[in-house]
Amino acid sequence: MSASVRVCILDYGSGNVRSVYNIVSYLRYAVEVSNSAESIRAATHIILPGVGAFGAAMEKIRSFIPLDVVDEVVREQKKPFLGICVGMQVLADKGYEHGEHAGLGWIPGEVKRLQTNGLALPHIGWNDISFDPAEPLFKKFAAIRDFYFVHSFAFDACDRSLVIAEAEYGQLFTAAVRSDNIYGVQFHPEKSQKAGQLLLKNFFDLS
Repeated sequence: MSASVRVCILDYGSGNVRSVYNIVSYLRYAVEVSNSAESIRAATHIILPGVGAFGAAMEKIRSFIPLDVVDEVVREQKKPFLGICVGMQVLADKGYEHGEHAGLGWIPGEVKRLQTNGLALPHIGWNDISFDPAEPLFKKFAAIRDFYFVHSFAFDACDRSLVIAEAEYGQLFTAAVRSDNIYGVQFHPEKSQKAGQLLLKNFFDLS
């Protein structure tokens, strides 16, 4: 860990906020759950957790999170940002869960229902991922590829070069995306044991 790392977890009522906080705290990084402009600006790394439906998440995000401040810190100042599960999906232009809903539009693409060829939805459980070994998020991951997923929808990126990891469940789907300093993962690092801990450490190494 680094004493210079300060993590801000954005809170819009998502069910996995506390578990994300717990794992970051366990890794001994300075962390707080806060939507205050002061905390967001003081942070070195920003995390947007997420469980649930795209549209409901976006409604709460717009209601509870100061997106102008987040935009300033993430897209102008280029501080590392990590979206988890629905927190990744809302980075897209739009999602189609229970209707059509506008996302943040930070990474061009759409979130569509998984075509599983008869496999049960939601997709719940452990899956190996394939990833770009040059990506800093997957540094030191040679023998660790197994992450925990809970989802029925997946990110369909307009630019395939922004997809840095994939997994398969009836179809090949996006497991992680990146655009510059903005990262998103479909899986849950906070539930993925050693793999999730290593990924978070790699994220906090980013500057």
